Amino acid sequence: MNFGIIAIQVVALFMALTFHEFAHGWVARKLGDRTAESMGRLTLNPKDHIDPFGTLLVPALLIFMNSPVVFGWAKPVPINPYNFRNPRKGMMWAALGGPAINFILAAGLVLVFKGMLFFGIVVKPLLIFLIVAIQLNVFLAVFNLIPIPPLDGGRVLVGLLPQAQAVAFSRIEPYGFLIVIALLYFDILDRFLFYPIAVVLRFLGVS
Repeated sequence: MNFGIIAIQVVALFMALTFHEFAHGWVARKLGDRTAESMGRLTLNPKDHIDPFGTLLVPALLIFMNSPVVFGWAKPVPINPYNFRNPRKGMMWAALGGPAINFILAAGLVLVFKGMLFFGIVVKPLLIFLIVAIQLNVFLAVFNLIPIPPLDGGRVLVGLLPQAQAVAFSRIEPYGFLIVIALLYFDILDRFLFYPIAVVLRFLGVS
């Protein structure tokens, strides 16, 4: 087991999750909800976003099981939809903030990676970190856009559906993670994730 690679994966995952949650709170703040800010969660300090199970235990188990994919989740940033002018649309835009920042972060890291190669700056650990961080950010963004609540894609779909259908669809939220885990376990979700992730990485020039 390569502990250097493990350390790189952990740092990259913490960075991706921290920016993801910060973006949720930042967009919510821009739309009028100060809940995250008032609770000290509008921050890029990773310790304020750590979820013991999702940020520590799940990634650790995946790493030690030599899983080809390492992922996790942070403690959700608190958002009060009733502080938005339009609660459903506000939640939709706040939800989109997380995946959006991961795509932006991935693109920025690609520029750093290519810039280092262009100028002949070959620091192998840093180059490996950049590749891992790019892949993790793309995976996290695509994974969270799965249209199953409470994932961000589910909240986006709730914001797009007509009121009656949105209310009915949102009722599956308590079972959302169980559905996602079942889809992952039976390798159903992998088939749907592989193609969009590959397309994004190819677009970024790191496939």
